[in-house]
Amino acid sequence: MTSIAAFLKRVTQLWQANDLALVGQRRERRMRLLASGVMLAVALFWGLYFSLRGTWSVVFMDLLMILCALGVFLLTLQGRAREANLLLFGVLIVVILYSTLVLDPPSAAAPRATHLYFLPLAVASLMTFRDEPFWLRYGMALVCLSLFAVLASTHWSPISAPGLPDEVRVIGSWVQSFAAMTMLFLLLHILQTDAAERSELDRDLRIAIREEQFVLHYQPQLDSVGRVTGAEVLIRWLHPQRGLLPPGEFVDHAEKSGLMLPIGEWVLRQTCAQLRRWRDDPVLGGLVLAVNISQDQFRQPGFVPDVLALIGESGVPARLLELELTETLIVQDMEDLTRKMTALVEQGVRFSLDDFGTGFSSLSHLKRLPLDKLKIDRSFVCDVLSDASSETIVRTVIALGRSMGMTVIAEGVETEAQRQFLVDSGCAQFQGYLFSQPLPLESFVDFVRRSRRAQASVIPAESALPDGAA
Repeated sequence: MTSIAAFLKRVTQLWQANDLALVGQRRERRMRLLASGVMLAVALFWGLYFSLRGTWSVVFMDLLMILCALGVFLLTLQGRAREANLLLFGVLIVVILYSTLVLDPPSAAAPRATHLYFLPLAVASLMTFRDEPFWLRYGMALVCLSLFAVLASTHWSPISAPGLPDEVRVIGSWVQSFAAMTMLFLLLHILQTDAAERSELDRDLRIAIREEQFVLHYQPQLDSVGRVTGAEVLIRWLHPQRGLLPPGEFVDHAEKSGLMLPIGEWVLRQTCAQLRRWRDDPVLGGLVLAVNISQDQFRQPGFVPDVLALIGESGVPARLLELELTETLIVQDMEDLTRKMTALVEQGVRFSLDDFGTGFSSLSHLKRLPLDKLKIDRSFVCDVLSDASSETIVRTVIALGRSMGMTVIAEGVETEAQRQFLVDSGCAQFQGYLFSQPLPLESFVDFVRRSRRAQASVIPAESALPDGAA
């Protein structure tokens, strides 16, 4: 019972984590759920039917479809969208082609119908792989349409006689045609709905940029003694009708449509302005604010002078601004990346590598870049007490960062046991719901002041203890 409860808890955690991560990818999730659901229903129906008739070769194919549908579901839970999509389309193409040629050859009594599934499959592939490389985006759809055209235009089959009786195939032709057309209709509806949503989102985002409808939240970052050292700046969209929206609702679309550039510029400008307002505050004046930088934003030719201009206008020390990069970004163009980072570091700006361990960077990348901080991804911190691999990775990252003179910060810390493990392993800073969720400005300021007062009250009490007291 304990293992079952642990498994269910893990599935729930994966679902919740990936639900947030896939908010901006509703189109792909709907398609996968629809396709896997139809596959599962069709496979169960025909599997039961043919098992009663003793046609075990067909039952074996239906079991393959059931396993594929479950595999797609589990891969989606784990956030492995590309693998789920490739598995789904690969198995579907093989199953449809086998069924059409072996089980459903045309005859005088029953026409061929299974090949109709290639039509909704082509539409689904265009939706699913629209953000993939050109060859994959159009290649999969062309394969499906080509197979449909060939099968619809010829009567060829590798067998001389139908694999199923005509009376079964007549019923099957109606069922297959209805299922294929229903799937095609639903996919076209999803495509139209998604296009309308994307158009509306694009329009609303442009209005939001013009009217500055965004707000910043701050998630505190603390050191090993509980002192607030800074915060990660996180954007929220205060939508006039939908209320406060998390970044997962709009950042993905903003990056694909090129709107992330003005949004990122706004975040940097507001962050520098906030540092200027805190400059003379004895409690808030030394806090470091970390800002996530998108790939498109960093690749702009004027990125370095623009950042330095914002720092100069605000008049705050550049060391209080920390720019967070992802591992995907650092493998794109190392020469350009190194040159821009070096120019900013020479002026005092700090850099951190976000979600370290989940991307493609190597030690050769790390030693070439002037990084100040490594962030351990929350997926490793979540399992650090229950998974030996996560524990090893976390200890290795901490040792690596310290040996290279970097500060190591763990994000996603949710329990005291996790924090204590990280402290014992040498981690220097922490961020997560154990300490605080992302807070609006006023709440963050209150959090920092309360933390400082709490520390001030502890230090005099400890100093008042007599010599030798514990």
